[in-house]
Amino acid sequence: MGRQKVILEKMARIFHVRNVLIRQALAECLGTLILVMFGCGAVAQLILSGGSHGMFLTVNFAFGFAATLGILVCGQVSGGHINPTVTFSLCLLGREPWRKFPVYFLAQTLGAFLGSGIIFGMYIGDNATAGIFATYPSKHLTLLNGFFDQMIGTAALIVCILAIVDPYNILQMQSSNKKKQVHENILFSDIIGWNQGLPHG
Repeated sequence: MGRQKVILEKMARIFHVRNVLIRQALAECLGTLILVMFGCGAVAQLILSGGSHGMFLTVNFAFGFAATLGILVCGQVSGGHINPTVTFSLCLLGREPWRKFPVYFLAQTLGAFLGSGIIFGMYIGDNATAGIFATYPSKHLTLLNGFFDQMIGTAALIVCILAIVDPYNILQMQSSNKKKQVHENILFSDIIGWNQGLPHG
């Protein structure tokens, strides 16, 4: 056990990233990778199994838990934004410095591509994978409705996130932030998932 501890400490010294912003960016990359890998993994399982291994609700739960796991992985280092819209909103409100936005944006985008790449590699032989990695408007949705759908959904998400992290919010003391984040993610998938073209059984 003593030797193992020495090896781990040596590795920690070798791989320690001294620059705080780079360390935060790497954390965001990993958190976003986890979000996309688990979330899109659930979608892949549902679509490619023809609905025999999953349903609309399981995808909602998967994304809720995936977001929570992503936040748990990177939250203590970077704040757990795992979404460029969240980072942009926090910068706009003065809660984060603007210099973080391009760095976080690139890290989150890279993490999303890496997470997608992992799922793509797992299901490389299968057909009809486009719906796994992107959502497409449902046939009933017009361009204007789609715009408002995304604008309202994103605004509601940001308002909820700000309420969760608000130190003056009394409810914050009574419930875990992570638990509320799961509920929030599942709720958004449930209420606007069909318009976004999320799969359903």
